[in-house]
Amino acid sequence: MRDEGTPNDSPWHGGAAAVATLTFDVDAETPILAAGGRYADHMMTMSHQSYGPDVGVPRILDMLDDLGVAATFFIPGWVAEHRVGLAASIVDRGHEVAHHSYSHRSPVTMSAAEERADFERALDVFAAQGIEIRGHRAALWGASWQTPSLVAEYGLGYDSSLMGDDRPYRVATDSDPIVELPVHWSLDDWEQYAYLPEPHVGSVIESPVKVAEMWRAELDGMRRYRCLFNLCVHPFLSGRPGRIAALRELIEYALELGDVTFERCRDVADAVGADPAIVPRTLTPPPVPTEVYPR
Repeated sequence: MRDEGTPNDSPWHGGAAAVATLTFDVDAETPILAAGGRYADHMMTMSHQSYGPDVGVPRILDMLDDLGVAATFFIPGWVAEHRVGLAASIVDRGHEVAHHSYSHRSPVTMSAAEERADFERALDVFAAQGIEIRGHRAALWGASWQTPSLVAEYGLGYDSSLMGDDRPYRVATDSDPIVELPVHWSLDDWEQYAYLPEPHVGSVIESPVKVAEMWRAELDGMRRYRCLFNLCVHPFLSGRPGRIAALRELIEYALELGDVTFERCRDVADAVGADPAIVPRTLTPPPVPTEVYPR
């Protein structure tokens, strides 16, 4: 299936046509509270979000057990703090828990000091619960130009927020390089399923059959180019019955192909970090002349 003309013979992928990382963003109430604390008074909205950790996560863990696949769960510190035992229950099943901010506020909406404080607060929650954290994903994928250096400064090995490739790459920081496990909107269930009237989120709820077809096409393309199939799903969305059935069929399809491997994000990051052929990239903001692009 691989396009032999594609230059990517470094060993991070272990010979697989594509590597798949199943990632679950256990956001619970935080994305809505980040839009305004007043939404805590909206009982329907809060119940819509609590479905994720209360119903979706156990259902997803059982599915992963059935299929023998390990995954990564990105959890905001606020969620772990208010649901003591949730993170440990995931790790105990053989999966990874990773940093997903504390409050689920995007770094680009905060000052540098606010981003640092939010980042540290989440780490403190996981440390108090004895959860080892190796990686990070910015809320809303809203990484700032400071974010990679924060990840490195606090001893984490990888980030999963950027879109500069469809294969893992390394990013130079103010200290050690980190690994970037790139994401993309087309591999996120939020754009397919998320809907709320208030705060207004989304306008269309897609068929799980259509979503699975799109993800399957992307996986087939990625097998040709030896990519990272980094799927991002939310338990309050894809934990619903018809959607998890479609997700299960997608995973079963990938397993039957025989040339796709499933890994936790930390394991992919370790392989990439050990690959000398992947040279760290130096990322800088583009020049923005104010006479052309006014602030």
